[in-house]
Amino acid sequence: MQRKGGETDRRTRAASAAAPGRRKPRRRGLRLRRALLAGALLYLTLAIGSLQLNWARLHEGLGRGARFASGFLHPDFTTRGQDISEGIIESLAITVVATVAGIALSIPLGFGAARNMAPSAVYLTCRAAVTVSRSFHEVIVAIFFVVMVGFGPLAGALTLAFSSIGFLGKLLAEEIEALDAGQIEAVRATGASWPQVVAYGVLPQMMPRLVGLSAYRLDINFRESAVIGVVGAGGIGATLNTAFGRYEFGTAAAILILIVLIVLGGELASGRLRRRLL
Repeated sequence: MQRKGGETDRRTRAASAAAPGRRKPRRRGLRLRRALLAGALLYLTLAIGSLQLNWARLHEGLGRGARFASGFLHPDFTTRGQDISEGIIESLAITVVATVAGIALSIPLGFGAARNMAPSAVYLTCRAAVTVSRSFHEVIVAIFFVVMVGFGPLAGALTLAFSSIGFLGKLLAEEIEALDAGQIEAVRATGASWPQVVAYGVLPQMMPRLVGLSAYRLDINFRESAVIGVVGAGGIGATLNTAFGRYEFGTAAAILILIVLIVLGGELASGRLRRRLL
């Protein structure tokens, strides 16, 4: 009993002696967090100061913003009804074509960009292609294709297909790398070829993710078609830009309402499709 009591006392004294040493790392961490917070606040202050805010112009802009918001109370679907309908139909066509092309191209690219499915040379090449596709904003890519193929929906479809490749290729590659390796190795152990491994070991696991990402990219492409249309890549964006330029806020509100409704309808349809397929 005395030995046990003595050992307990020694452990208590040792813990007490070590306590001051434990406080030092905590103090250092606290000082570091405070320094980082102070640096972030200083940078935020300098960044706000560099914006060169014009309060008079901001005050005038609030009035224009209020007039634009009032347009949602009285949306104008008739004044430019034909332009709106043609733009919406063109945006839908661009979205469908670009999404289908992007999915078709991103699937093999995703397999090539997965470290567990491709040799090093193919992996590096596909990763580089995905990185290049994700490096540029859709507007920049749209300007390039407008210069290359001219104004119209073809430039928009090429732009969104190019962007879809980077988006879907990266996410699919990460999904393939995170798959259950046991199922893939079990298929390989049967002497299956690489296409058979993909068909029976990989696709059944990644199909739910592929369907979800494809539906999500469809929504993104439709919304982006309204943006790239501003630079002449077809779609409803050109009509929307004209409405803003002429201060036709009722027409602009009508276009934005239709975009929201179409995106909402696509979300509901994709949800039902996923439940039926999966």
